[in-house]
Amino acid sequence: MQQIRRSKLEMYVDILKVLAHNGPMMQKNIMSKANFNCNILEDCLSFLIKNELIEERTLQKWKSVFAVTQNGINVLKYFKELEQVPPIIE
Repeated sequence: MQQIRRSKLEMYVDILKVLAHNGPMMQKNIMSKANFNCNILEDCLSFLIKNELIEERTLQKWKSVFAVTQNGINVLKYFKELEQVPPIIE
């Protein structure tokens, strides 16, 4: 069976969806829910933090969680609207 790879955009949206639906989560929980390996997830989280779509919150010295920001919620709303637009067939 051929496995379909997700684009970077799809991966970012998947992470935003997981955080929006589940609330702040530790990296290992995001990895499990969004079906990522550790290296790819770290790259995606860095990108999302840099673009202020998620934020990292420190709970204790050694424990942190990631949470979606309002900008991230706005991006999810935008993509939800795009999914509802019918395709143009010529």
